[in-house]
Amino acid sequence: MTNFLPDRPYNDLPLLPPPGDIETKVVLKVCIEARAAVAELKQCGGLIPNQAMLINTIPVLEAQASSAIENIVTTADRLFQYASTPEAEMDSATKEALRYSRALSSGFQSIQTRPLTKQTAIEVCSTIKGVDMEIRRTPGTALIEANSGQIIYTPPETEAVLQSKLTNWEKFIHQATEYDPLVRLAVMHYQFEAIHPFTDGNGRTGRILNILFLIDLGLLEIPVLYLSRYIIQHKQDYYQYLNRVTAQGDWQSWILFMLNAVLETARWTTQKIQSIRQLMEITADYVRETRPKVYNRDLLDLIFIQPYCRIANVVDAKIAHRQTAANYLKELCEIGVLEEAKIGREKLFIHPRFLQLLTADNHTVYPY
Repeated sequence: MTNFLPDRPYNDLPLLPPPGDIETKVVLKVCIEARAAVAELKQCGGLIPNQAMLINTIPVLEAQASSAIENIVTTADRLFQYASTPEAEMDSATKEALRYSRALSSGFQSIQTRPLTKQTAIEVCSTIKGVDMEIRRTPGTALIEANSGQIIYTPPETEAVLQSKLTNWEKFIHQATEYDPLVRLAVMHYQFEAIHPFTDGNGRTGRILNILFLIDLGLLEIPVLYLSRYIIQHKQDYYQYLNRVTAQGDWQSWILFMLNAVLETARWTTQKIQSIRQLMEITADYVRETRPKVYNRDLLDLIFIQPYCRIANVVDAKIAHRQTAANYLKELCEIGVLEEAKIGREKLFIHPRFLQLLTADNHTVYPY
C-alpha cells in the first residue's frame, strides 16, 4: 500500500525499480508473445522498399489517436491533407495533432545520435506544444475527473523533486537490464505519467517516449508501433490501471495491460503493412497494363509516401518537369488510381484506395 492521497502532491512517489517481483509467470508468458509480435513487425517493416512510406503514414495515424486520447479531435484524412501545409491555414486540433507527428519524427532523429533522456522528453513536449517547455516549477497541478469534478491525482511538486525523480527514471531506462525491455517500457511509462513533469502535454510526450524507447533498444528500426490506437479503444482501462499502481501498488495489472497493448498493436500494424505491400503490387501491375507509358516505379512509390500528392512533389522528386508531372497525375486519375481535388487554392491528387486502407480498422485491399 502506498502513502497516496489524491488531493495531496505525491512527493512520496516511490523511486524505481518497483518493489517485489514484477516479472511473474503470467507477465513473462505474455511478454514472450509480445516480443515475438514486435520482432515480426520489425521484419515486416524492413520489407517495404521505401521506408519513407511507413515513416510518413503510420506516425500520422498515431498522432491522430494519441491526440484524441486528450480530446483533441481531428481526422487522419485531414492530417494527411495538411501534412505539408503552413500552420496558419489549419484548425487548432489539426495543428496540435500534426505537432505530435513532428515531435515523433524529431525524437526519432535525435535518438539516432544520443540515448533517450529527460532532455529528449523536454524537446518532444516543446514540439508538441509549439513553445519551449520546461520542467514544472509552480505548484497547483492536479488531475480532475471530468464528470465528477473530483481530484483523482496530484503529481509531485517542486522542481528539485521532479528533477530527482526524472534522474531516477532515466537511470532505470538504461540500467535496469535485468527486466525484459517490454516490462521496462510499462514501468517507465507509468512513472513518467506519475511524475507528470510538464504543465501540459505529458500524456502525448509519454506515448512518444514509448516508441522511441523501443527504437533506442533496437526492437524497432522506425516509429511504426501505433500504440495509441489500442489505448483509445481501452481508454477507461488505461487510466484505471495507471491509478491502481498509484493507489494499490498493483503493478501486474498495469504491466499486463501494456504488454497486451504492444502485442495487439504489433500484430495489427504488421497486417496493415502487409496490406499496403499488397496494394502497392496491385497498383503497379494495373498501371503497367493500362498506362505503360506512365508506369514509373519512382512515381508509384511517391503516391504511396502520402495519400495526398501534389504536382510539386513529383517535380521535387526529380521524376518529371512540371507539365509532364501534371500529365502523369491526370492519367492516373483517368484510370481511377488517383482523384483530383481542389482544396482552397491548392490542387491535390488523392489516392483513395491507399487512404481508405490507412484509415480503416480492417486490412481489406480492393482491386481495380
